[in-house]
Order: sequence, then structure tokens, then C-alpha cells
Amino acid sequence: MAMVLHERESMNSTYVHGYDHRENIRLQDQASTLVELLHSDTRYPAGSRILEAGCGVGAQTVTLARNSPEAQITAVDISETSIAEARRKTAAAGIDHVRFEQGDIFHLPYGPDFFDHIFVCFVLEHLSRPVEALHTLKNHLRPGGTITVIEGDHGSVCFHPDSKAARRSIQCQVELQRRSGGNAMIGRELYPLLHRAGYRSIRVSPRMVYVDSSKPELVEGFTKKTFTAMIEGIREPAIQAGIIEPRVIEKGIRDLYRTAEPDGVFCYTFFKAVGNK
Repeated sequence: MAMVLHERESMNSTYVHGYDHRENIRLQDQASTLVELLHSDTRYPAGSRILEAGCGVGAQTVTLARNSPEAQITAVDISETSIAEARRKTAAAGIDHVRFEQGDIFHLPYGPDFFDHIFVCFVLEHLSRPVEALHTLKNHLRPGGTITVIEGDHGSVCFHPDSKAARRSIQCQVELQRRSGGNAMIGRELYPLLHRAGYRSIRVSPRMVYVDSSKPELVEGFTKKTFTAMIEGIREPAIQAGIIEPRVIEKGIRDLYRTAEPDGVFCYTFFKAVGNK
């Protein structure tokens, strides 16, 4: 769901939203809102060596570390700026069992069979070579170890009241990500991607976020501060790229906020996959 920052490949594939303070805040809002839905069943045994590949600003790292307080976690990202922010965030949370390293997930320095488990969250959507990335990571995973992958799917969005302008605005984000080499609808592809990369015993579970006014924490944390804020963040790039007219995307953003009103509804589906080497 376009939730990680900066570059994700050694190729010229840049993160759609850019790195700024507002985007950092949005990532934290999303992470805190979705902890139970996405991460309640991600826990690793004491002493396990865990790789978080593509940790970004550490939005998921804090939860990963709290869920597995006795695991040895290595968090890697290609962006120095993101790594610095992730270090700051985990230190502020009192977490001291995460080692951060700058690195390209296609060229990691670890040997074969080095990690017991690998965790990849909101990363594949930014890559033009997701199968190659998964296959490369598998080289660093011990036999029998697991990989956990979480991705969103912008094609799963539905909301009330419906709005053509809002749908066109969402499609702008999909198109911008496609032009940068990524795929904002990759969630539905996790099973075939992992299968092509050679993983076995693959299990995929959809995780739907359903929001109505009876869930004010999700209205605020997800509909407004996560999803609609993301679409707001690509307003100028979409206009500059000639994908959409200013008046249409402005109406689309207003209509997305409209779904957060007392009679509104918003739904989005994430996909979580676990496979074994």
C-alpha cells in the first residue's frame, strides 16, 4: 500500500510518495491502526535470527520487535535517511534488540541459510522484479525457515457513498506506481509470486479493513490519516504527470473524506502470505 520510503531497488525505481515529515506521520498512523489486523499472528521464538527486508522508517519494526522480544532482528533498508529515522523510533520505544543496516535487498552481505525467518512488509509493491527479490532473499533463509510477506491491493477498495472522482484519484496512485516500476495491486499476486520464487507450503490470508462510524479509531486512523492522506500525497505528481485534472482529483479527495462521515463506509483488503524454504 505504498507504505515504505525512498528507493527499493538498485534500479532507478523511486518511491511514489517521496520522503517528508507528513508522509512519515502517515506511515506511523497506519502502523498503529493496523497492528492487530496485520501483525497479531507474527511472533518469532527466542533466539531466532530475523531479517526485516525493507524496513523503511521503522513503522512496522517496532511492532515486529515488541511481538518477538527475545528474537535477534536485523532490519535493512537502502535509504540512509529511513534507517536513521527507524533507529530513532525504536530507541524512543525502548527497543534494543534490533540491528539496523543500510543495504540493497538484491545484494545483501549475509551468507546462505543465515536467517531463521524473513519479514517483508509493503516492499514488493515498489519493485519491478518481485520474484527475483523473493528468490534472492530465499538464499539467506535456512531450510525450513519462513518468509512472511504483507501487501495491500488498491483494486480491493470499495466505499460508500460511491464516487467516480474518488475512483479516478485512487487509480492515479496505481498508475504512478506502475510508471515507477511497481504494482499497487500486488496483494492478490502473493501466492503465485512466492510459488515462482520456489517457496513451499504457502498460506495466504486476506485481511479486510472495514470502517464505518461505529469504529471511530479506524475512521480517523485508516480512512482519513492513512488512505485518503496517501491520495492527497500524490495530488501534485498526478496533476504534473497529466493523469488527472486538478478539479477531478480535488473532488476525489473530498469524496474520500466524505466516506468518513457518519453514514459513510470504507473497505480495503491487505494480503498476508507465509511460505517455507
